[in-house]
Amino acid sequence: RALDDNRAAIDEAAALSTDTLVLVSGGLPPGSRDLHGARERVADALAELAPYAAECGVRLAIEPLHPMFASDRCVVSTLGQALDLAERFPAEQVGVVVDTYHLWWDDRAPADIARAGAGGRIHAFQLADWITPLPAGVLLGRGQLGDGSVDFRAFRSAVESAGYDGPIEVEIFNEALWAREGAEVLAEVAERYVRHAC
Repeated sequence: RALDDNRAAIDEAAALSTDTLVLVSGGLPPGSRDLHGARERVADALAELAPYAAECGVRLAIEPLHPMFASDRCVVSTLGQALDLAERFPAEQVGVVVDTYHLWWDDRAPADIARAGAGGRIHAFQLADWITPLPAGVLLGRGQLGDGSVDFRAFRSAVESAGYDGPIEVEIFNEALWAREGAEVLAEVAERYVRHAC
């Protein structure tokens, strides 16, 4: 069923004429504590999905999520782990997402960004700030650029030095920002991007 759901997502990406589908790998199976085994199941799924995605003209991009999500949302927690999976497949089929919200804490991230760039595997780059204290709904805790702990210029420099020249997405999941007037928030996003990421 999960493979069918992913094939449907690939079909939707192709229908929308996007070239990349971001993958969040899922957490541990119920009752399991086997992180290594769960990551190997991700590799098995990629072996099934990557050729199908390539036939559809869609690249797969593995997104590592902060370790606090490992149990229930994503067993891939570092860019290095994502690359270990992606590098089993051709770069034009499987790459990675560099998301500042999930990677800002990892002192290995700069080296892993360079590794990803050398292999042509940076398929997406996302900016969001880590704010504390975290709100009750952690998934909706991404802050406006400059409100938290992330050094956006360092990330942008690392990604561009690694050869990435694609879109840069500001990804904000935050109910307080969503409740504001959209044009106002968009203008603030643009201003913060120039101030903190350029």
